[in-house]
Amino acid sequence: MTFFQKEIQLPSFTRGFHLITDEVLSGMPEISQIRVGQIQVFIKHTSASLTINENADPTVRQDFESHMNIMVPENAAYYIHTYEGPDDMPAHIKASLMGASIQIPITNGQLNLGTWQGIYLCEHRDYGGSRKLVLTAFGELS
Repeated sequence: MTFFQKEIQLPSFTRGFHLITDEVLSGMPEISQIRVGQIQVFIKHTSASLTINENADPTVRQDFESHMNIMVPENAAYYIHTYEGPDDMPAHIKASLMGASIQIPITNGQLNLGTWQGIYLCEHRDYGGSRKLVLTAFGELS
């Protein structure tokens, strides 16, 4: 079994849910060498997260943002961690709910995602800045 690992830096994204499948593929071209394996994508931040979902209709990403804002509102009276702004504590909660990493099978040099699946960066801050991902691909080479 062979392992590849890289850290990539994403540009700043606005608050919301953004497809980053192409950025992951560009950051780890070694995927093409793996016949059967996995990739783990890990985000090194506590106010952004990762998930896999719909890659075609952008309204799905808008609905995710709308729902998360209702589920985890800003300015809740019970928040204590508020010195970084009203979006900070909700961003931490949203990041924990969504998760810091995803795993995807690799089959014959390609991500084995469903037809309508893509990798999302879930940016939970108004001004989160650039985000770092650790990509770890491993498996049996072609």
